[in-house]
Amino acid sequence: MLAPTLTSESFIQGGLIPIRHTCDGQDISPELSWTRMPVGTKSLVLIVDDPDAPDPADPKMTWVHWVLYNISPENNGLSEGASVAGLPSGTMEGINDWQRTGYGGPCPPIGTHRYFHKLYVLDTMLPDLKQPTKGLLEEAMQGHVIKYVELIGLYLRSQ
Repeated sequence: MLAPTLTSESFIQGGLIPIRHTCDGQDISPELSWTRMPVGTKSLVLIVDDPDAPDPADPKMTWVHWVLYNISPENNGLSEGASVAGLPSGTMEGINDWQRTGYGGPCPPIGTHRYFHKLYVLDTMLPDLKQPTKGLLEEAMQGHVIKYVELIGLYLRSQ
């Protein structure tokens, strides 16, 4: 079985995330595309987080930037600015670490941070979890992840 792919027109794997996707720019979500979803895929989950918070030299937590679930496998991606322009029909949102739904772009206080765009392929549609945190969503996904793929972008704020 071929592994799913996750790419972006906005940045390459390990590359710099453009300023327009950060708190220093328009803070709009990047374009994301995926391919090769396995047979049996019922829904997708996207979690964007930063394991380098607050300081990559001494990380203390993983900061959650975006939580989406029940994305239909009929969709092959999200357009740039999807968090504002509209998500695919049926997609549900969770709460990020700013305690709100939607995309919150990179805004690191110090150093170069890594931003993991993680796509989980599930064998089920999840129930309405009422805007879950990343942790609650991960609990609900247990035992249902068929495949997983990630795209990592970097960002360093000019000081």
